[in-house]
Amino acid sequence: MTVVPLRTARVYRSENAERSVHAWCHKALSQWPELGPLPPVETRLGPTQAFRGLGGPGTPVLVLSGTNFNAATTVPAARALAADRPVLLVDPPGQPGLSCGRRNAGARIETYGAWLDELLPRITDRPVIVLGHSRGAAIALSSTPNPLVAGLLLLNPAGLTAAGVSSESMRATLPWMIHPNEQTSTRLIEFLSGPSTDTGCAEHRSEAEWLTLVSRHCRTNYTPTPLYGESFRAWADTPVSVATGSHDPFFSPARLHGPARRFLDTEVRTIEGAGHLSLYEQPEKVAELLREFDA
Repeated sequence: MTVVPLRTARVYRSENAERSVHAWCHKALSQWPELGPLPPVETRLGPTQAFRGLGGPGTPVLVLSGTNFNAATTVPAARALAADRPVLLVDPPGQPGLSCGRRNAGARIETYGAWLDELLPRITDRPVIVLGHSRGAAIALSSTPNPLVAGLLLLNPAGLTAAGVSSESMRATLPWMIHPNEQTSTRLIEFLSGPSTDTGCAEHRSEAEWLTLVSRHCRTNYTPTPLYGESFRAWADTPVSVATGSHDPFFSPARLHGPARRFLDTEVRTIEGAGHLSLYEQPEKVAELLREFDA
């Protein structure tokens, strides 16, 4: 029998591009000295880099970032969460960051669920709350329930329903993809954020800098399609919470309400004033949602 290897695509446009992205990540990670890298884990999707930050006495949280975000971009939010609990950050392979710089062509989100099943017992020996943001929520839902998952917090989640697309989203996204610079990246951050967010602060300027780097040097991924029903039924015996920003342009409370009730038997918690980047806009509100799992 002839074995046909999976086709792979490079995340980075060149070796110099990869070095530029890695340098930015290392600099951002150094802003939290208590955050330490774990030994890289070999997985079916390639080497995976995870990090652990010390924290309070609560149940540890494992953060799975959304498309084009990663451990380095999540440092400010993770430091806020660490006031209550230890934090684990992971760079998924095939995304800009410090894990494998190749992605399997045509790999479905379920492939990443199997990757998380493989990774989890390699980076923790105690139960964790899996916090999935956007694409990370779809990865979490497509993984397999096990004793190491104490609960799921799905923020601005992909996977439950198709993302809303509008002419406004095209006007914000296309210029950023075609002409990546500080102006187009800031405009994208403004579109993704809610009205309560000060996009001019240093933290969000850093996010704009990162998105400019991503658009210039990386081949981006797209939002995953909705998952099959079996993925939801498997989590019936696990605490699951769904939350989104009141001004999320892709996954609004109204858009998520029906699927969350129908598939997960839970209500959608609304983070007032936040947009699609609620983890980064209002980490203190996210910390409150995590405390409910401890209770």
